[in-house]
Amino acid sequence: MRILFMGTPDFAVPSLEGLVEAGHCVCGVFTQPDKPKNRGMKLLPPPVKVCAQHHNIPVYQPVKLRDGTALALIQALAPELIVVAAYGRILPDDILAAPPVGCINVHSSLLPAYRGAAPINWAVLNGDRETGVTIMHMAHDLDAGDIIAQRSTEIGPDETAPELYDRLARLGAELLVEAVADLAAGTARRTPQDHSRATLAPMLSKELSAMDFTRPAGQLHNQVRGLLPWPAAVTTLNGNRCKVFSTTILETGTDAAPGTILRADKAGIDVACGGGTVLRIDQLQPDGGKRMKAADYLRGHPIPV
Repeated sequence: MRILFMGTPDFAVPSLEGLVEAGHCVCGVFTQPDKPKNRGMKLLPPPVKVCAQHHNIPVYQPVKLRDGTALALIQALAPELIVVAAYGRILPDDILAAPPVGCINVHSSLLPAYRGAAPINWAVLNGDRETGVTIMHMAHDLDAGDIIAQRSTEIGPDETAPELYDRLARLGAELLVEAVADLAAGTARRTPQDHSRATLAPMLSKELSAMDFTRPAGQLHNQVRGLLPWPAAVTTLNGNRCKVFSTTILETGTDAAPGTILRADKAGIDVACGGGTVLRIDQLQPDGGKRMKAADYLRGHPIPV
């Protein structure tokens, strides 16, 4: 099948690779413009651009999608199908209607759950035990199109959002290749979503970072796992602001007030939480410092119990 691929970050790379390996003609790739990164603010290409160039696929980085230029380019490329995976842009209706087979999307949740920008993070933040990927037809409303295929996977109790991100990227690529084969054969299913069951996964913000130790340890553990790699959970230890990167829920209980430091040594920093629960901080990063084990942090920043 002749396919135009649209994607930007690492998540989309396995999907593009999967289409190429399956023998489809990827006639072009749309991706976001190069962006300045790191201290030198050097312009770096998106991961999808790097992948496309490796396969000698033409790359296009339109700044606008609604001025007719992108549509004219798509019409010139004449794809049968547009595949979108974490492109980061909303497609206007004229582009959605351009390819004869339509536009499909690789979404990292079991729709209609978690429509929006950060479905992986919110699944972890909410302590879900299961998530998955959905291949769907794209519609005018965000993530509201008919479902072609879905595949679920368990979320590990200590699995972080970046770890789940990598797994779902691979799972989505596998399912995408199967769905495109079904579309080409004319056997793909089309199931409308139950919009009454839709939930949202909005963009993350630093307002979610502050750790409130009146909450149970399990909820704080989910917060730490779910806010990686950005904006990260944040707390203050003996007056020093720190990002928290890894925690452990302890089986021992406590009668101490939430926020009390129960232990601070080579094992980690144990903090009393709501409901008599205890959370151990294993890895952190103080402002202006580097990421380290809590035990290493304590050597230069002793904390009274």
